[in-house]
Amino acid sequence: MQLSNSEEQLMEHLWKLEKAFMKDLLEAYPEPKPATTTVATLLKRMIDKKFVAYNEFGNSREYYPLVKKTDYFSKHVKGLISNFFNNSASQFASFFTTETNLSASELEELKKIIDSQIQKKKK
Repeated sequence: MQLSNSEEQLMEHLWKLEKAFMKDLLEAYPEPKPATTTVATLLKRMIDKKFVAYNEFGNSREYYPLVKKTDYFSKHVKGLISNFFNNSASQFASFFTTETNLSASELEELKKIIDSQIQKKKK
């Protein structure tokens, strides 16, 4: 299951805060802030999708994520590679490095990361 853009934005706040009441979530948004009812609707949809849960404290609900950010985005990247790059990570890497206008230092940093992963796999 996938989140909409607005749900993803709310989820970003929740991942950052780890646990949050409605007022905390509203404060996390930049101006103009969404209406409380909008955030409540998004939270209900995200609860239904099993991305968010909550604990009740009297009349208040403290929301928390059920899905880790890394797990969510890892699944999306794998889907992207599968759907748009014929399940080829090297095709994805080629596209990413040529189409994103990375600087030489950013490419060097990527190279270090790749070299490090190669060394780990060889052990």
